[in-house]
Amino acid sequence: MDPQTNTGHPRRWAILGVLVISLLVVVLDNTILNVAIRVLADPDEGLGATQAQLEWAVNSYTLVFAALLFSFGILGDRWGRKRFLMVGLAIFGLSSLASAYAQNPEQLIAMRALMGLGGAAIMPVTLSIISVVFDPRERAKAIGLWSGSVGLAVAIGPILGGFLLEHFWWGSVFLINVPIVVLGMVLIAVLVPESRNPHPGRIDLLGVLLSVVGLTSLVYGIIDGGENGFDQPAVWAFIVAGVAVLAGFIAWERKYEFPSLDVKLFRNGQFSASIASIGLTFFASMGTFFFMAFYLQLVRGYTPLQTGLLLLPFAVAQLAFAPRSAAMVHRFGGKAVSVTGLVLVGLSLIGFMTVGVDTPIWVVAALFFVQGTGMANIMPPAMEAIMSTLPRERAGVGSAISNTIRQVAAALGIAVLGSVLAAVYRSQVGDALTGLPDAAREAASESIAGAYAVAAQAGPQGGALVTAANSAFVNAMHASALGAAVIVLIGALVSLTWLPGRPTHAPETAVERAREEVAEAGGDPALVDADR
Repeated sequence: MDPQTNTGHPRRWAILGVLVISLLVVVLDNTILNVAIRVLADPDEGLGATQAQLEWAVNSYTLVFAALLFSFGILGDRWGRKRFLMVGLAIFGLSSLASAYAQNPEQLIAMRALMGLGGAAIMPVTLSIISVVFDPRERAKAIGLWSGSVGLAVAIGPILGGFLLEHFWWGSVFLINVPIVVLGMVLIAVLVPESRNPHPGRIDLLGVLLSVVGLTSLVYGIIDGGENGFDQPAVWAFIVAGVAVLAGFIAWERKYEFPSLDVKLFRNGQFSASIASIGLTFFASMGTFFFMAFYLQLVRGYTPLQTGLLLLPFAVAQLAFAPRSAAMVHRFGGKAVSVTGLVLVGLSLIGFMTVGVDTPIWVVAALFFVQGTGMANIMPPAMEAIMSTLPRERAGVGSAISNTIRQVAAALGIAVLGSVLAAVYRSQVGDALTGLPDAAREAASESIAGAYAVAAQAGPQGGALVTAANSAFVNAMHASALGAAVIVLIGALVSLTWLPGRPTHAPETAVERAREEVAEAGGDPALVDADR
């Protein structure tokens, strides 16, 4: 490439480094939280959070992030991307600081929601800035590196979180964000140029409000049902209200000229199947990570750092196989690769159904590796199938929809599978709680973390309670894993039916070649030349 004809910004690679730091802090925080769950549940070392409160600590972030992702990308284009990125980082950093010093689970949940607001402001504008500062010929490589940073965060997050929890108090997993945010803001102020879209879209305020209210009501009902039982009228009131509001959201989006979510795209079977395969996978996998964190740290007694290391095979598989997925799609077709990936994830979940209290730990690590391998081969073919249904100028829409569905599915997966876990655990552990005081019986029946807290105060009877709680939890984990496996295998059938098969021609245009380059770098091919 002749440097005299390069239209990119002179400091574009340094700018990319700053944008990667900004993205890392968003992704890193969620992966760190996976190893902090047990500590947050501890009444002495943490906040004494219940399982339902821990689910909300994860989902309050995810729901806000998913609901605002579309609109915040448009706001950044309108008000200035650099300015919006700085505001997003400031919100994320301040809410991280507040999360670190939360005095109770409710405060933590509220601050996590604010972190989701900051994260939603950060992610879309980083991509928009890349599109501005890079020459089209270098853009695919830059986006591939940007997307690959997510895999890096998945790999280092649990290990960093485990290290912090072994040496500092629980708030350190949130406090670590603050210096990263400060560094990012300083570098952005110095390096990143301001840019705007001269023709930004309109903000769908009603659509955003309906999606937030509907999702929150639905998830609240599901989590409350898992905690208090689905025979409560209030539980179904929230679930039905959530479904009704989401139906109103879909109706509004169908007729509004500038929708947050273009639901008309789902009329295309290939597009819908691709989105479904992504959503169902994240539904199952994120719910699995939630209950496996309890299994590893309570049932098996591993430290947060050891837990982080045991999650590493998942990340290693992602980093190893995602860059090769595009070549596999080119050779065997998107349908074959996607279905194979979904089947591998399903097999790993079936494998978790065989894990017991004394299962060799290498088996658990191997199952994480199989799960990571499967997920690495789902995203690229699904995104390529999405891209083939959209014109070039709508590439950003495809990427934004997939990211939103992924976040919503993760929140629902944690809520639904967490509720299954809670309900089965409560039914299994009940006989072991006979004779305990009312308060102790309620705490022990609520979650395995509560049972461990009661056992610590129960003297000689504590050992029997721990044994019963472990057995009940493992049975509940098997039920949740079965539900997750069924969901993923449904995704495999959907992909087998509607995803395209082997390609019949090589890429002919520069855009098609750029998409393959991004996919081979482990990135999202839908992000090439994404216009907002």
